[in-house]
Amino acid sequence: MRWVHFPLHPETPMEGKSLADLFAGRGMDLDAMFARMKGLMDEEGLDYGQRTHTYNSRFAQELGKWAETQDGGEAIHDAMNRAYFVDGKNIADGDVLLDIVESVGLSREGATEVLQNRTFKDAVDEDWSKSHAYGVTGVPTFVAAGQGVVGAQQYEALEQLMAAAGVQPRS
Repeated sequence: MRWVHFPLHPETPMEGKSLADLFAGRGMDLDAMFARMKGLMDEEGLDYGQRTHTYNSRFAQELGKWAETQDGGEAIHDAMNRAYFVDGKNIADGDVLLDIVESVGLSREGATEVLQNRTFKDAVDEDWSKSHAYGVTGVPTFVAAGQGVVGAQQYEALEQLMAAAGVQPRS
């Protein structure tokens, strides 16, 4: 598996934007959207919090690319997702990001350098280009052997995608 980052609402200011403002005028019921997602997450035994805001994820993505180059760095993806989707934290905030980095045993100083120097900016730009080329319109999107599944799905949908790609189940 490989993470490819996607610019979902890259115009979001660093302080975030309320979901009510983000979805204003679209006739969307935020409580119903939360209930649907919460139900899907509960079915899979996953935690899910009721977020009130969306945040700019650009710096989180750059740290994610960096973390993948570090021993044990893959853990940052789960920690970032938990911070955002369960705890409702602002993943655009440098201090929040550095706390997440430390929580998975990575170097706060190394992460600070990455953020200050934008060391992984080009790598994320490449991911954004790739996600556009794939036709990604939402997150998460899972792609295997040229086929994709968009959005939060039940586990069986991912099993079907892997089977269609010729992946053999583990015993």
